[in-house]
Amino acid sequence: MSKYWKRLIPYAVGFLVLMCVFPHGVFSQTTNIAAARRVQLEKELADLEKQIDAHRSNLSGQKKKSATLERDISILNAEIKKAKDSIKAGAIRINLITEEIKTKEKIISKLTEKIDREKDSLAQILRETNRSNETSLAEVVLAGDTIASFFEKIDMYDEVRLKLQDSFVMIENDKKVNEGAKLALEDKRQEEQDLKSIQLLEQKKVEQQEGTKKQILNISKGIEGEYQKIIVAGEMNAENIRTELFGMRGSVAIPFEKAYEYASFIGKKTGVRPAFILGIVAEESNLGENVGTGNWRVDMKAPRDTVPFLDIAKRLGRNPDTLPVSKKPWYGYGGAMGPAQFIPSTWIMYEKRITEVTGAVVPDPWNPRDAFTASALLLKDNGAAKGTRSAERTAALCYLAGCANAKKKAYAFYGDDVMDLADKFQRQINIISK
Repeated sequence: MSKYWKRLIPYAVGFLVLMCVFPHGVFSQTTNIAAARRVQLEKELADLEKQIDAHRSNLSGQKKKSATLERDISILNAEIKKAKDSIKAGAIRINLITEEIKTKEKIISKLTEKIDREKDSLAQILRETNRSNETSLAEVVLAGDTIASFFEKIDMYDEVRLKLQDSFVMIENDKKVNEGAKLALEDKRQEEQDLKSIQLLEQKKVEQQEGTKKQILNISKGIEGEYQKIIVAGEMNAENIRTELFGMRGSVAIPFEKAYEYASFIGKKTGVRPAFILGIVAEESNLGENVGTGNWRVDMKAPRDTVPFLDIAKRLGRNPDTLPVSKKPWYGYGGAMGPAQFIPSTWIMYEKRITEVTGAVVPDPWNPRDAFTASALLLKDNGAAKGTRSAERTAALCYLAGCANAKKKAYAFYGDDVMDLADKFQRQINIISK
C-alpha cells in the first residue's frame, strides 16, 4: 500500500470516530437549569403572580370609590405591595433567564468546538486524498502494488469522497444550528435587559408611592377632614395644567398644552386616544437610565441602525456626533432616538407615513410633533385604535417588547403604568377641555 493511502486511512477513521463521538443533534439538549431548582423557582413565581393579580383586582375596586383618606392610603398600599411583589417576580424571571443564557453559551461553545474539529479533520483528509489522487498506475507498479490493489484503493477513495460530501453537509447544518443558537441567545439577553429596565421603573415607582403615602399622612395627620382640604388645595386648574411641562427623552420639555395639541392632532388622524399617546411618550421618558446620553458610534447596532442613522442625520443637515441617542445597556444596543424612542431602522420604515400626516419633508425623530406621530402610527399598527382599555394596554406592551411578548406577565407592569399615566392625562385633558 502506498504511503499516501496509509496516511489517508487514519484520518478517515478519525473523522468517522469524530462523527460518532459528536453526532449531529447532540446539542439539542434542553436549555433548562436543574429541574428541581427550576420547579421551585417557577412555583414561587406562580404564587407571586397570583398575589399580583389579587393586588390588581383590589386596586380596580378601590379606584371606583370616592376619594377618602382611607381609600387613597389603601390604593397606595396595594400599589406598593403589587410593585414589590412584581420586583420579586422579576428577580426570579431574571434568575431563570440568566441560567438559560449560561446554558446557551455552553451549547454555542461546544458547537463551535465541534465545527472546528470537523473542519480540521476534513482538511487533513482532503490533503491526503489529493496526494493519493495524484498517484499514477506506473507509480503503483513501481511501488510493488498489484493492479487489483490499485483499483481497490480507487474504490476506497470514492467511498471516502462520498463520506466527505456527507460531512460537508453536516458541517453546514451544524453552522446553521450554531447561528440559530446565537440568535436565541441574543433574544434571551435582550429579554433579560428588558426585565431589568422594568424592575428599575418599578423600584422608582415604589419610592414615589412610599414618599406620597408618607407625605399624605404627615400633612393630614390621619384626619379625614384635613385630607379633604389637601385634595381641594391640590386640584389643578386649567391654567396650571396648560403650563405644566411635559418631559421627553432626547428633546426639550414642552408645555402640556402643546403636547396635548400634538397628541390631539395625530389622534384624529390615527384614531388613537390622545391621552394614551401622551402616556406612552411619558413612560418612555422615564424608563430606565438610557435618557439620550449615548453616541451612535458606541451605542448603536452596526450596520442595522448606524447606516440609516447617518442617512437621517445627513438629510436633516445635522452632525450625527451631536445628536442624542439612548445609551446601550450592559448587553445589547441603544441608539433609540427622541421622545418616541424609535431605533433608526424602525424610524425609516415610518418616515413616509409620518410625512403624509405632518407634511414634514424629512421627518425628525427629535421633533415632538414627528415623534408623537411615529408613536401613534406604531400604536395604531398594534391595535390601539380600537379604543378599549385592553387593546391600548396590549399596544403599549407591543411598543415595549414586541407583540410576541405582549401577553407575558413579566411585562405587565409596563402596560399597567402606561394606562395609569393615560388615566392621569385624560383627567387633565377633561379639565382643560371644559
